Amino acid sequence: MKTLISTLGLAVLLAAAPAIAHEDHGKSMHGGFVLDAGHAQFEIVGKGDTVTVHVSDHGKPVATAGAAGKLTILTGSSKREIELKPAGTDLLQGAGTINPGDRVLLNVGWPGQKPMSARTTVKKENAHAGHH
Repeated sequence: MKTLISTLGLAVLLAAAPAIAHEDHGKSMHGGFVLDAGHAQFEIVGKGDTVTVHVSDHGKPVATAGAAGKLTILTGSSKREIELKPAGTDLLQGAGTINPGDRVLLNVGWPGQKPMSARTTVKKENAHAGHH
């Protein structure tokens, strides 16, 4: 019976949580495209020859100190990788470009934590940031 009560209590708490936190969930805040992986959200922005990944958790910045990552980009049958390193409070950066139609696989890990990964295909409207 205790389990049932705590499960119901949790459901009530979750239902009462403000919806504001989820309003911007999945939306681009920096002109890139958004991927969800684990408890974090990654917005990937290509500008010139630099790819920047903004890391957040329900809109709150996630510290990237100590984190390391990799973007694997598949264009047709060719494959290239962009190594991502911390570049600011909640940023990872690497040298490379992303184009419409590319398939992107993101892998990011922090010391002592299970790595997170997500994948998507870049749509035309999401890649505009790469052509400034």
